[in-house]
Amino acid sequence: MGYEFPAYGLQAMLKEGHRHLSGLDEAVLKNIGAAKELSAITRTSLGPNGMNKMVINHLDKLFVTNDAATIVNELEVQHPAAKILVLAGKAQQEEIGDGANLTISFAGELLQWAEELIRMGLHPSEIISGYTKAIKKTTEILEQLVEKDSDKMDVRKKDEVVSRMKAAVASKQFGQEDVLCSLIADACIQVCPKNPANFSTDNVRVAKLLGGGLHNSTVVRGMVLRNDAVGSIKRVENAKVVVFASGIDTTATETKGTVLIHSADQLESYAKTEEAKVDELIKAVAESGAKVVVSGGPVGEMALHFCERHKLMVLKISSKFELRRFCRTTGAVALLKLSQPNPDDLGYVDSITVQEIGGATVTIVKNEEGGNSISTVVLRASTDSILDDLERAVDDGVNTYKAMCRDSRIVPGAAATEIELAQKLKEFSFKETGLDQYAIAKFAESFEMVPKILADNAGFNAMEIISSLYAEHSSGNFRVGIDLEVGVCKDASVMQVWDLFITKFFALKYAADAACTVLRVDQIIMAKPAGGPKRDKPAAMDED
Repeated sequence: MGYEFPAYGLQAMLKEGHRHLSGLDEAVLKNIGAAKELSAITRTSLGPNGMNKMVINHLDKLFVTNDAATIVNELEVQHPAAKILVLAGKAQQEEIGDGANLTISFAGELLQWAEELIRMGLHPSEIISGYTKAIKKTTEILEQLVEKDSDKMDVRKKDEVVSRMKAAVASKQFGQEDVLCSLIADACIQVCPKNPANFSTDNVRVAKLLGGGLHNSTVVRGMVLRNDAVGSIKRVENAKVVVFASGIDTTATETKGTVLIHSADQLESYAKTEEAKVDELIKAVAESGAKVVVSGGPVGEMALHFCERHKLMVLKISSKFELRRFCRTTGAVALLKLSQPNPDDLGYVDSITVQEIGGATVTIVKNEEGGNSISTVVLRASTDSILDDLERAVDDGVNTYKAMCRDSRIVPGAAATEIELAQKLKEFSFKETGLDQYAIAKFAESFEMVPKILADNAGFNAMEIISSLYAEHSSGNFRVGIDLEVGVCKDASVMQVWDLFITKFFALKYAADAACTVLRVDQIIMAKPAGGPKRDKPAAMDED
């Protein structure tokens, strides 16, 4: 008979099949290793010359992009420590909409230096203390670098908007930022409310149409629907619009009924009364002054016949999100059932036209008059992956506009701010007396990552550029950054490369928080994964 030893310690306490990692080598350094691996993936995509990544997700969808937020979303990171960096990137994406790559790459760099400090003999709590002091000092220095009078900005002035948006868009689409910024600025200014702080990114839509090139892209003041009109009327101008959310059809009764018909005449009159009823309803809609009927559900054959007779244009919008946006564009109120609308429920459009663009039939709803709260950027390109990447660039530009509506302060771009922060923090670390001075010095050194990556990605000698940047900044030229076209140091104000203060502030803050969170972990305890097949998530009904 085999004798079984009783389990003791942690094994006795936890379920069979658990995993437990503790101590510096097993937990802390392994966590740092995972976070470094993640930041190594994203960092080569930083900046205008960033490389693209080809990611194929679990649904076999192909992504070719240098947008860090998309990359880490589709990677489905499993390691708990690397997930913390992913969450920091997501928080940055939700808060500002740009700078996710800086957040993840900078957090990875901080952890890389932390690993070196741990091997030197520092305790993680001393490193955390140093990093906390450093990020506090960084925000103070960052506020001193803000360009004078940049907080007084008119968000409806196109050239001011473009100068602040350029860096964010160029990091996604280098060389095409002038064309894109002009389109995005036009679209955003059109829908900017009286109080710019209430600007909503949902009001700037993107319609992607294959064919043509970026120079064919336009901005439509209104909406672009990816479907054809239902009837034969394809163009209407200066028209009133009525919206029915549930569709245009004869409604079936809720209870079942039996109709007893004795003769052919009764059958004929029964069919005629149904027709007469539909005709009466459509006639009432036409008499209200509406020329366009929009349906959120199916359009019945008979109803369509009478709409054609009364010269009504019929549109069908299946997505409830699109229907709400259509109501916002036209000022219409969505009615639940087919009935005569009140004058207050009607909306207004300047024109609705059906056009064929690059082989796709689209319905363009224009509303140039006041009260319109939606504009659409129509993007044209040769392939789907290019269109997706252009859409991400537009998304970044729109989010940057929203951020500048909140806080329009700017700091010099092109790595000028990072080198200045590195220099000032190094000086600050010499004044500290405790062991955390080493952590502050390494925090300062981490800022060199940005100019190093920008230079490496552009194919220049990083060490030469960093040393010449330090030389310029030591002599007081704090606006000097890298000109990535030529590979020399140049004043950021001459190149017109500016970064939003709020983007930098949150990116560095989230990166430091994520790094400190990873360093605070000293044990990992994982329960045995639940058995059974993994169920797929239900497919989304709409892109929203």
